[in-house]
Amino acid sequence: MDEDGPWVNKPSGVGPRLIVVHAVTHGGWVDGAQLVFQAKKRTGDYHGQMNWENFSRWFTEQLLSSIPKNSLIILDNAGYHNVLGGERFPTSASRKDELREWLTRNGHPWRDDMLRSELFEECVKHAPVPEFRLDLLAATEGHKILRTPQYHPELQPIEICWAVVKNYMADNCDFTMTGLRNRLPEAFAKVTAATCTKIVAEVRTKEDEYWENDKLLDAATELDTQEEL
Repeated sequence: MDEDGPWVNKPSGVGPRLIVVHAVTHGGWVDGAQLVFQAKKRTGDYHGQMNWENFSRWFTEQLLSSIPKNSLIILDNAGYHNVLGGERFPTSASRKDELREWLTRNGHPWRDDMLRSELFEECVKHAPVPEFRLDLLAATEGHKILRTPQYHPELQPIEICWAVVKNYMADNCDFTMTGLRNRLPEAFAKVTAATCTKIVAEVRTKEDEYWENDKLLDAATELDTQEEL
């Protein structure tokens, strides 16, 4: 939205943008977890500015300190949620000396006559279970992270909360950044504890439906297998 005020048929996708981060529970928005900042890009992939650095800072400084210990944190599979932690694992493009160094450092033998492909295959055989940096941060406070399947926003209660916020802002937009910032608290207030309780219940119903469908699919597959024998 531009600062020059409203005008008819103002084109979309032009002007400053806000990036908003928040979290919800069944009781509503998490106190202290709201983050709002202006994107540096007006067009293109401005979402890319919510990267690991920005998200992890919000996660540690605002979210973890605002939720009870031993919470279950539900996230989607955004790239900045899935940054790997620990030692960097070699890739198929790694040099022979890098592959040898990794094997030696982790106590696995190798031979001088091994090809690069053989060295990489040996690394893969001993590859550790991948750990995400976010999970390691969460574990320091006793939290666990559950990631929903890709392309299933219906399993994310906050997605419906965002829809409520966005719809309110769209209906009360004066096409100025000042107006947007001033009305944002009103939009957040539209998502109440009752709203979140209802949304979470609906998501759980959808989860149960998926589990039942999986059971039916497994039973049908097993029956087909038995008939083929």
